[in-house]
Amino acid sequence: MANNNSIVQYTPEITEAFKPEVLQVIRQSIAPTATDQEFLLFAHKAASYGLDPFKNEIFFIKYGNTSRIQFAAEAYLSKAREQEGFQPPDTQMVHENDEFKVAMNKETKELEVVQHEIGFPRGKIIGAYSIAYREGHRPVTVIMDIEEVAHMFSGQNKDNWNKWTSDMFGKHVQQRALKRQYGLEFEDETITSAESDNSIPEYKPERKDITPNQTVIDAPPSNPEPTEEEKQIKKIRAEITKRLQVLGVVGKEKVAEYIATNAPNMSINPTLAEYTGLLNIIDMNIDMMNMSDSSDELE
Repeated sequence: MANNNSIVQYTPEITEAFKPEVLQVIRQSIAPTATDQEFLLFAHKAASYGLDPFKNEIFFIKYGNTSRIQFAAEAYLSKAREQEGFQPPDTQMVHENDEFKVAMNKETKELEVVQHEIGFPRGKIIGAYSIAYREGHRPVTVIMDIEEVAHMFSGQNKDNWNKWTSDMFGKHVQQRALKRQYGLEFEDETITSAESDNSIPEYKPERKDITPNQTVIDAPPSNPEPTEEEKQIKKIRAEITKRLQVLGVVGKEKVAEYIATNAPNMSINPTLAEYTGLLNIIDMNIDMMNMSDSSDELE
């Protein structure tokens, strides 16, 4: 298993961007399952692009023998802010009862929003647009019909798209507009085990020894007088089960496999801190899945 406390040698970009104590926190909290070489690549990309892992601008996630370094929608906005002439983008939802018109600009030959007036009730969301402004440049407008993202509402991330449609759709269209206006391009990286740190054998713990099964998560032994910590554990177990379902991790075998891969040091009877750490990893997995679904649609 990779050593989470040291790297053979960091690149100059990494040492300039992150203090040693910050790197240690990133390693332990954001990329705990990364091998030395995987973490080196992750930290180098974050440092080179000037992105903050703590602000969810860049993610590291690992599924089995495959790891992925992915850039979030927030990364585009963060880097756009650093560009000369930056102005905040205008991103809006279009509802079925809105007065909305788009026309072709005869000079630029590009579509532009010429009218958007709202009233109540607004009705269902039927589209979205984002206008990326920049001083000294023509605005870049991206307009999308909701049918263009219809597959998102039945895909792996359907729960978030159905529950937070405005937020998810807005980030999606805004990312496209910022990408075109500011010439931003981030390359996600997928790493297989062959590309990882081959000098360090992958640690595959026996599930029966170190991973809590679904029964432990869903129905731990009852206690007639539960302590405050036990009450908190019960609550967080319910959240873990719920969020694992968002990832499609359902059933004892899949849960055990997920925990063995992403939290290999978790004990048979996990503490509150261990459950909290697992929940944080799951949340990061969900964020990665959200960003993956959005980035797959970018031009």
